[in-house]
Parts: sequence; C-alpha cells; structure tokens
Amino acid sequence: MAAGPQLENANPLIFGRSCERTLTARDLDEREPDAIDGREIFDLIRSINDPEHPLSLEELNVVEQLRVNVADEENSVSVAFTPTIPHCSMATLIGLSIKVKLLRSLPARFKVDVHITPGTHASEQAGEQRGPSPVTCSWLHRGGREGAAGRDLFVV
Repeated sequence: MAAGPQLENANPLIFGRSCERTLTARDLDEREPDAIDGREIFDLIRSINDPEHPLSLEELNVVEQLRVNVADEENSVSVAFTPTIPHCSMATLIGLSIKVKLLRSLPARFKVDVHITPGTHASEQAGEQRGPSPVTCSWLHRGGREGAAGRDLFVV
C-alpha cells in the first residue's frame, strides 16, 4: 500500500474562529456610502482553506484581522500572513490565493499588497523573496487543484 504525501506540518496548532460580523442598520442601508474596512477584508479571506490541511487560514492563524490594513481613500489594501512553520513550501500558494481572492472580490480601484509577516519565514533570511512562478499563476488562473483553489478561492 502506497503512503500518501508527507505533510510539512502534521500537527498544526488550531485556533478558534472569530465571531461573525454584526451588521448595523447603517451597514444595511443602501443609500449610505460604505467604506471598505479591515474586517470586511478579513471576512473575505478568513475562510480560504489551507492547501495542506482541511482547515481555514483563520483556524491556523495564518491570517488575522490585525494584520489587515485598508486605506479606502487611497484605494489600497495590505495583508500580512504568517505561515504555520518557518520553512512552509506553501507560502507562495497561500499568498497568491489571498491576492486572487481579493482581486476578484474588490472593486478594480484597489491596489492589493499581500506579503509574509516579516520574520516568520525562512526564505526571508535566505534572501529568497520571490514572486509566484508563471506555472503557479497559470495553475491558479485555471482553477487550481480542486480543494485549495478551485473550491474555496474561485467561488466569490
């Protein structure tokens, strides 16, 4: 019997999910201008599944609301994410998944910056900060592997 693929982080710490956002009457009033805030961005990305585990990025504490910055007036969104282990080989895929989800969900006026939280990944110390490969971009654009990207990322 063939063994399945080895997990890099077989026993990740699992964190609780934060409560759902309570909508106010102002949130529901279509006549009121509604600026995009950090909680709204967090709500968009918190349920993306980790590519290695059947858990969300929020449950693994990869994304946190406090690491989301929005400047609605300047049309910019910045998200820092923290891989579960310093040598996570899925960091590029996770970052790209977050970025694609936001690009597909936000108005086109927004510039989206997604990066690894400084000091949390081995590639940073090795000077290997690279963007995703053309193959990874193409894979995600086509829908990716059912599970990591296909099921979670591209259903907006």
